[in-house]
Amino acid sequence: MAELSEPPRLVWPTVGVRESYLAGERANLLEEGESIELLDEREKDFAGFVAQRRGVQIRWGVPSTMFWYVSGEHYLGALTIRHSLTPELADTGGHVGYHVVPPWRRQGHATRMLAAGLVECERLGLDRVLLTCMPDNHASRRVILANGGVPDGRGSTEDRFWITLGAQGRALSGP
Repeated sequence: MAELSEPPRLVWPTVGVRESYLAGERANLLEEGESIELLDEREKDFAGFVAQRRGVQIRWGVPSTMFWYVSGEHYLGALTIRHSLTPELADTGGHVGYHVVPPWRRQGHATRMLAAGLVECERLGLDRVLLTCMPDNHASRRVILANGGVPDGRGSTEDRFWITLGAQGRALSGP
């Protein structure tokens, strides 16, 4: 694994991490047993793919913003903020979704990426955000709890956690 030359940060999707994005997402899809065909299309017109991911997009029926977590030319993962909730997102998905690609896992990147994402949520005017994860996803649960997540039971399939934003909300419980 390469050493990071600078602290990772959230950025708009960028062509500057093309090779590491494709390698990381390919490894992620293979690990999950999913098809890598969609990466072939992205690889053919990576600049077009990046342009489609920048800015506010309507996804899941709500305005959504995607960020990539990068360090120099290294793509470490992605974070998506859904600006509001539909009944479906309130059950499964929540306001924020994120993932770190192999080989960058288990190094604290997800915890720091979510903390940076919560700052972006505040900038969007959200004062409280919902995150969900599968009951057996212990790593994601730790990330959410480390950022001040308060358990709120289980939806139809996923555990729910609320994080109150602002200095008062996370001062005692989050990074």
